[in-house]
Amino acid sequence: MTTININRFVRKNILELQPYISFRDQNEFENPILMDANESPFGEFNRYPDSTHKKIRKQISQLKNISTNQISVGNGSDELIDLIIKIFCEPKKDSILMMNPSFAMYGFYAAINENLVLKLQLDANFEIQKEDFLNIIEENQPKIFFLCSPNNPTGNSIEDIEFYIKNFSGIVVVDEAYIEFSDGRSAIELLEKYPNLIVLQTFSKAWGMAGARVGIAYSSEEITQLIYTVKAPYNVNSLSLNLVSESLENISEFQNNLEQIIAERSWLKEEFKMIRCIEKVFPTDANFFLIEFKNVETVYQKLLENEILTSKRFPQIPNCIRINVGNKKENIILINVLKNI
Repeated sequence: MTTININRFVRKNILELQPYISFRDQNEFENPILMDANESPFGEFNRYPDSTHKKIRKQISQLKNISTNQISVGNGSDELIDLIIKIFCEPKKDSILMMNPSFAMYGFYAAINENLVLKLQLDANFEIQKEDFLNIIEENQPKIFFLCSPNNPTGNSIEDIEFYIKNFSGIVVVDEAYIEFSDGRSAIELLEKYPNLIVLQTFSKAWGMAGARVGIAYSSEEITQLIYTVKAPYNVNSLSLNLVSESLENISEFQNNLEQIIAERSWLKEEFKMIRCIEKVFPTDANFFLIEFKNVETVYQKLLENEILTSKRFPQIPNCIRINVGNKKENIILINVLKNI
């Protein structure tokens, strides 16, 4: 294991911050009379949610074989991205590094925190050139590197992730929002080796709970404690926590849905080969395709006319649209529209 003093990366005011602690969440009671939080005694959801997320952290711990003290729960991965930047980046002083193209919210939250956003241009295959990576970190010394794999919006997994963790003298955040759709191994297995690593996952994609807004961060115990220090006291609502807990108790439904999505992804890949307006379908390890079209604006508008909403990636990625995998009925409609263009 690499020895790193995480505190040297943390903002001084964060180190001095005293976390808000809910007394009831830090203790165990059998039949408490709750008169401590000015709640109403009436209503189905009259009580504040567990601010420490004990139940689902224990469930996730058992599923992922990782200590509960290394698990943080956020109001979507977006909140966790925001918190990580606030913990480690001094406004108007520090910078973050992200791939380009990649998930835009890394740069969005950095900009809100008044941090410079450095972009590492991916090559034609949407891979990182290691020499470019080494040059940009040597010249700029960014505080955080956000590495999305499988990457959004390109769909590919980044090769040799450990190289970037090992060679980055700061905090590395590997965003695995789409990892369940991939055959690749999670970076979670590298946590014990690299205490500067944070791995993000989510219940929004493969788990089918985008509306619940629940994201997970896996990290060292020190970083987990920092996240729970700076987060809002009751950041994830009771409805979402209950929904996630129920899903974790019914893994078979999750696995069945995942298998269907992967099967539909394979079916779509074969169907795309017969579509005349498609120039190229990029390899994907996610639940979406990045597709280059011969007449992209016409295709995009025709899809809109048929009320098929897709993600317009051009002109940033020339002639490309991102299209995610739907159910069988939706996928058939998509293919039929594309065949008639």
